[in-house]
Amino acid sequence: MKRGTGHPAGSVAVGSLCVLVASALWGTTGTAATFAPTVGPLAIGAVAMGLGGLLQALIAAPRIAREVPRLRAQRGVVLLGAMAVALYPLAFYSSMHLAGVATGTVVSIGSAPLASALIERVVDGRRLTRRWMLGAALGMSGTVLLCVAEAARPHSVSGAGSVRMTVLGVGLGLVAGLTYALYSWAAHRLIGRGVSSGAAMGTVFGIGGVLLLPVLLATGAPLLSSWSNAAVGAYMALVPMLIGYVLFGWGLAHVPASTATTLSLLEPAVAAVLAVLIVGERLPLLGWFGIAAVVGCLAVLTTPQRTARRPRAITTRTTRTTRTTTRTTTGAGGTDTSRPGGASAHVTAPSVSTGRGPGSAAP
Repeated sequence: MKRGTGHPAGSVAVGSLCVLVASALWGTTGTAATFAPTVGPLAIGAVAMGLGGLLQALIAAPRIAREVPRLRAQRGVVLLGAMAVALYPLAFYSSMHLAGVATGTVVSIGSAPLASALIERVVDGRRLTRRWMLGAALGMSGTVLLCVAEAARPHSVSGAGSVRMTVLGVGLGLVAGLTYALYSWAAHRLIGRGVSSGAAMGTVFGIGGVLLLPVLLATGAPLLSSWSNAAVGAYMALVPMLIGYVLFGWGLAHVPASTATTLSLLEPAVAAVLAVLIVGERLPLLGWFGIAAVVGCLAVLTTPQRTARRPRAITTRTTRTTRTTTRTTTGAGGTDTSRPGGASAHVTAPSVSTGRGPGSAAP
């Protein structure tokens, strides 16, 4: 059974699972960052995407070396993806810092599926299915409910009081959503052009990691000020970014970028649950409704799609039957076959069945 994307249903299921696990890992970054309160958002983003990207490139180095000709043929896509990787963490963490964690996360992650769908529609000419639109509507509605529930809680967020800073934060969130969609599309395009997922992700994220090194050098000093800060930085680079984006690359080999970015709406739901279980925050009832909507989105996009069975064609085979010898009497005009009750049938030649019914053939 195949879906509209041309991938086998089992392959789509595996790809969706990889994206969901990656999204769950990304959802742990907010909780992990609470254990390093003295580290700024730019440093967190630079160490996560920068070191994580360089580690991906190091692990995938043999594959990258073997596939250099294909990567060179797609150098424009590679550079576009790498620049998006470098810009994404800077825009994402700055958006949360200026507009607040809830607003920044929802705008960044929630706008990515729309940006991915727009890119695929304009560049690839891909049509949006009703199933994707239903899933995206559920997922984005859920993230908005989470945002409203987060904002309704009695706590202050640094920088969220200024309207100008909030508007700037929302703008940076849109930039983050666009860059997330861009590097997802770039990796999917490279994989679709014959580059392995390891080489595609390693190259795009490796170059992006190099571009982030100056930011890490300028802002990363607090990461070395204590063991806890260093542990947080190492975790961010190794688990959510390295392992998470390796899984994300495997997922992009089986599902379109628009589906992958929609499935990643699981991230803010996981972040909200971890905040309740580990950090000790309380999530209002509206937030749980938001999580339920996100789960509904994931169910719509990952449930195997049934296809109508086509009736099998019935073929008629011509068979040759064995002539049955009965009591016959020979007459002048042919052969008379005696039947019970004294009836007789006049046959001019031996009968051969053609599969269409009784008939006669000339001798």
